[in-house]
Amino acid sequence: MNSNVIGFWNGKKEKLKHKFPVINDHDLRFREGKEKEMIESLGNKLGKTIQELLHIIITL
Repeated sequence: MNSNVIGFWNGKKEKLKHKFPVINDHDLRFREGKEKEMIESLGNKLGKTIQELLHIIITL
């Protein structure tokens, strides 16, 4: 797994947990090859489309 991706994600997930207290570490667990499923699950939990959620993640 690419350490750059992991470093990027670790920083973003802390900001996401702060912005959306309803999500937890399990919701944000990064598994290579399962990124799409994680984003879809987060979107459903937060009531956001995939595009909205990706925009939020990028701009954090």
